[in-house]
Amino acid sequence: MHNIDIDLVEMTLDVTKYVINRITNTNPVLGMPKKEEELKKLVGETITPEGIGGEVAFEKWKEVLVKATVPIDHPRHLAFVPASPTRSAIMFDLITSASCIHGAYWMEGAGGIFAENEAMRWLVSLTGMPKGAFGVFTSGGTAANLSAMVTAREHWRSLDKNHDALKGLIITSVGAHSSVKSMAKVIDAEILLVPTEDVLTYDKLRETIEGLDAFTRKRLFAVVATGGTTNAGIIDDLDGVARFCEEENVWFHVDAAYGGGALAADSVRHLFNGIEKADSITIDPHKWLFSPYDCGAILYKHPELAKKAHAQEGSYLDIFKDEGAQGFNPAEYQIQLTRRVRGLPLWFSLAMHGTNRYKEAIERGIELAKIAGDMIRSNSELELVREPSLSCVLFRKIGWTPEDYKEWTYENQRDGFALVTPTKWKTGETYETVSRFCFINPDTTEEDIAAILASMN
Repeated sequence: MHNIDIDLVEMTLDVTKYVINRITNTNPVLGMPKKEEELKKLVGETITPEGIGGEVAFEKWKEVLVKATVPIDHPRHLAFVPASPTRSAIMFDLITSASCIHGAYWMEGAGGIFAENEAMRWLVSLTGMPKGAFGVFTSGGTAANLSAMVTAREHWRSLDKNHDALKGLIITSVGAHSSVKSMAKVIDAEILLVPTEDVLTYDKLRETIEGLDAFTRKRLFAVVATGGTTNAGIIDDLDGVARFCEEENVWFHVDAAYGGGALAADSVRHLFNGIEKADSITIDPHKWLFSPYDCGAILYKHPELAKKAHAQEGSYLDIFKDEGAQGFNPAEYQIQLTRRVRGLPLWFSLAMHGTNRYKEAIERGIELAKIAGDMIRSNSELELVREPSLSCVLFRKIGWTPEDYKEWTYENQRDGFALVTPTKWKTGETYETVSRFCFINPDTTEEDIAAILASMN
């Protein structure tokens, strides 16, 4: 299977041509998903005893399968939290795969891990965390949040042996990312949601904890604040949450998976004041730092606590602790043992373009949100639900029902025009269906925004 032949060389050339065409196209086709049965009918059997050949398989990909996907870097893909990896990062993602580096231990991956760590130092510098703080790249925000909470819980248990018998408690807000809630299930912790989708403050936390009985309060080991909620770009009162955590002697985690990129933007950096006091921070470079999927990051104020919680033991792993293999071992600071050096594309893109270009691209996302807000204010048929925050804009079409929003979404996608999806926002005591923009791609234009809004007529 590994023999080099002329067919493989030709296949490599075909793939290279495809990649060059794809990364130079800033306005790719916006695909539309098909049902599994339809895709099966179109491509037939692809996994067979003898194989169908690279040329045939690649043709099925180009002509059928990729057209049933939505490119996350399309300039009118404004749903969820899109992504827009730099062309240099995409190219280096190919190099990362082709280099076949195991990024768990320094012994095998020293050069790749060194480059990752250069990018990580820049991330840490953005947060203002104290000397000694450091982190590791993960598969995404879910893995980063999980690694942080495992570290927090193990540290809490180390403070009092009686904690081993208790089910730990985490406090966060209703507006926190869904991964925070699912992660609590994974580690069998209870989660208490402060009933606000808006800013989580010291007073709201204090009010919440004062309503708990002594036993429940004893089980609290962490508070998760958000540095840019996925739904609306809201940044919690990080200074206030830090003060609360210090008073209660609990772990302070900031989930800035989406919003963390904005730490590089001078115009909004002050909104994150207090993040430097966090015990751990999640940032996803594959969201607003222009890296390919999948690249998250977890940063720790005291990395040694993460190492204590995550380091694995095994007879076949002993060599990695030998003096001749010493160096930074990413596997010891998060939940994954096997890992690719997923921070390499970020490193290369930063090295190639410089951090100033990153600042400019992030500021453009914030600017696009403000432009969209102005357009919505000037349209008598549209209303802002709340002021734009970071690069998120929530707005409503006056008189529309939830079905109107859904049909508009599907129609635009069927037409290959745009992907903008509805969300829900709590207005008073009820949840309302509204529309939402999230701007990540600096290639999105004012004309794109105007055309999408016009399509609501």
